[in-house]
Amino acid sequence: MKKIIVLFMVLTGFGSARAQQPFAKVDQWLDEQVSGMGGRLILMVCKDGKVVYSHAVNDMGMKDKMLVKLIAKKQGKPADLSGYTASSRQPIASCSKWLSAALVMTFVDEGKLKLTDTVGKFFPILSQNKKGSVTISECLSHLTGIRSPDLRENLAEMGLVNSMEEEIGKIAAYPMEGQPGKVFRYSNTGLQIAGAVIEKISGKSFETLFNERIATPLEMKQTDFGEGKVALPAGGAVSTPGDYMNFLAMILNKGTFNGKRVLSESSIAQMQVNRISPAVKVSYSPAEAGGLGYGYGEWIMGKGVVSSPGLFGSFPWVDNEKGYSAFLMAFYLKSDGRQEKYAELRKLVDQALK
Repeated sequence: MKKIIVLFMVLTGFGSARAQQPFAKVDQWLDEQVSGMGGRLILMVCKDGKVVYSHAVNDMGMKDKMLVKLIAKKQGKPADLSGYTASSRQPIASCSKWLSAALVMTFVDEGKLKLTDTVGKFFPILSQNKKGSVTISECLSHLTGIRSPDLRENLAEMGLVNSMEEEIGKIAAYPMEGQPGKVFRYSNTGLQIAGAVIEKISGKSFETLFNERIATPLEMKQTDFGEGKVALPAGGAVSTPGDYMNFLAMILNKGTFNGKRVLSESSIAQMQVNRISPAVKVSYSPAEAGGLGYGYGEWIMGKGVVSSPGLFGSFPWVDNEKGYSAFLMAFYLKSDGRQEKYAELRKLVDQALK
C-alpha cells in the first residue's frame, strides 16, 4: 500500500508540474490548432543561444494526407506522412524572401552593390521599357511600381523560362502601375530582379551564391533554392526548422552566427526599416499581413518584431526587444485568420518566456 501511495504522489506531482510548466499553454495551442493547419506542426523557440522549446504535433486527417501524397506524386517522390522534426524538409514559400534579401545585402556589405543602384544599369531592357530607374532598395521592399501578374500566373510563366535574363525580359514587358517607391505590391518581381542583378555581378548562379554566402556560414545544410533552370528568390527555397532557426539566430544577433559575421549590423538595421510610408499606396498585400510595415524581405510587425510568413503557413519571427526567435513549420493553404493565429501564438510564447 505504501508503495502505491508513493507511486500515486510521484505521478500526480509530475502531472501538476507538466500542467504548470511555462510552455503548457503553447502546447495546448498547438494541439488545438493542428487539425486546421495541415495536420502537422512544429514550433521551435530559441533564446540566449539555446533552443528553449521544441514541440511537434501530428494529427493528419484524410484530406491532409491526400494533399501530401498528391504533391509527392507530382515531385516523383515518396510521400512522407511522419510527424515534423527539426530536420523535416519542405518548401517554405515566402519565408524565402528573408533569405534572399539577406543574400543581396551581402553584396551591399562588400561594396559591390548599392541600395541606390538602378536596375537599368545592369539590364538595359528594363530602361527601354521605362523601368530602369527602379532601385535595388525598391526591389527588396516591393516598391518597384511594376504591376506583376498574380502568383499562379507568375509561377506558370517561370516554369517556361530558361534563364534569369529571359525572365527579366518578361518582367520588362509588365505594365507600370505607379511611380517606383510610391506603390507597394507584394509579389515575386522585385526579388527576381535583385536575384538577376547579383547573378550578373558575380557570374554565378543564384543557388550557388546562396549556398556560399548564406547556407554554408549558417550551417543550413538542408536548405537550397532547388536545381531548376531559374531560381525563384521570392518563394523557391526548401528548408528545415533547424536550418531556419540558424538564420533567425543570425538576424537576432545583428548579423553574426557562432562568432562569424555573415551580415553587417548596418545591413540588419536597414532590412528592418519600414518602407511603407503614408505616401505609399498599398496596391496589394496579403490579407494576413494587413496593416503591417515592410522592410527588405521581411514584415515589420512593431515593437521590435520582424517576420516573413509563407503561403503554406510557416511562420518565422524575431523579437528584438524580448531577445528571442521562433519558427513554426506548417503546410496548409487556407489563409483565413492567419494573422490572428500568429498573434495568439506570439502572445503565448512571450508569456512563457517571462
